[in-house]
Amino acid sequence: MKAVVCSEGKLEVADIPAPRPGRGQVLVNVLRCGICGSDLHARVHCDTLADLAAATGYDHFMRSDQRVVLGHEFCGEVVEYGPGCRKRWRPGTRVVALPILRDGREPQLTGLSANAPGGYAEQVVVQEAMTFAVPNGLAVDHAALTEPMAVAWHAVRKGRVGKGQTAFVIGCGPIGLAVISMLKAAGVKTVVASDFSPRRRELATRCGADVVVDPGTESPWTAAPRKGRVKGVTDVLNLGFDAMERLRRVPNLPWWYVFRLAHTLNAGPAGPVVFECVGVPGIIDQILTAAPPMARVVVVGVCMETDSFRPAMAINKEIDLRFAFGYDPGEFRDTLHMLAEGKVDPSPLITGTVGLDGVDNAFTALANPEQHAKILIDPASPATVP
Repeated sequence: MKAVVCSEGKLEVADIPAPRPGRGQVLVNVLRCGICGSDLHARVHCDTLADLAAATGYDHFMRSDQRVVLGHEFCGEVVEYGPGCRKRWRPGTRVVALPILRDGREPQLTGLSANAPGGYAEQVVVQEAMTFAVPNGLAVDHAALTEPMAVAWHAVRKGRVGKGQTAFVIGCGPIGLAVISMLKAAGVKTVVASDFSPRRRELATRCGADVVVDPGTESPWTAAPRKGRVKGVTDVLNLGFDAMERLRRVPNLPWWYVFRLAHTLNAGPAGPVVFECVGVPGIIDQILTAAPPMARVVVVGVCMETDSFRPAMAINKEIDLRFAFGYDPGEFRDTLHMLAEGKVDPSPLITGTVGLDGVDNAFTALANPEQHAKILIDPASPATVP
């Protein structure tokens, strides 16, 4: 079959043996496959990523000297089953799947492992247990974005954003745009998005951001229409004074029980939730410095270099720092149905489509934020330019 193979940082279209489904696996004809930022990183930084993966306990991440078929955001149709399958769907049924296979007890990341060729190809193998039929006639372009939108949904859930809280999205590349879309789908009323790129700010507005700013000319922290009560540590200290003065006015009140109840209900003052979707050195420290006290920062952008920040800044402001990666099968399934039910519209993210012969050009185009956000691959398309 025809596929795009990555090796030594180069992409080439090649004829390779068609994959065969193993036990519990399904062979799928690829209809669409998204190009992910992780693919761009893996092309040039895969050895560093492999070392990181090995340090966390996964030993099969792709290496630069291997020949790997990238692609983990795909939608396709069922062709045939391997042994031991329940054969849940008829051939031709459109499906999406978590990009992960398992041989015995050895998981393999589809499209990021030499042992699990990905969706930059005419066919791909998926695990039946991790596969879902596409509901409601959802368009294949949108179904292919289930995977990146699930990453965003996981991050939003990790952020535990209240509908009345302000959410800040710093960086409006594909993952930032997806986070904006999912925040609005979750009912968050105020989303402030920030990016230097005019094109990405335009897409952020289309994804539902309530306020969009150019951080080169305006601070996102002062742009929110709803101003937080707490802007600095002085405000936090004054809240304590104000609360105690009020409570002490009530004779014989065991005021400490009020604090205990507030602790139990998590009802104390809270800052906004900030989603870091840039992934470059220095951005975490910038956010910790500028964000209001008691903010929750969810790091979604993947920084490929060693970074540093000042822990004392986060400590003094009691900032909650969280890191989000991936999703679970339930989040993946829920994302698919949110797309199919029209609760979230991924179309602003899609800015181009190419065939397999155009993948190298697509990688080049994605380096310019003014051109593209998400480019899809259609293996049947002759297009060489997105």
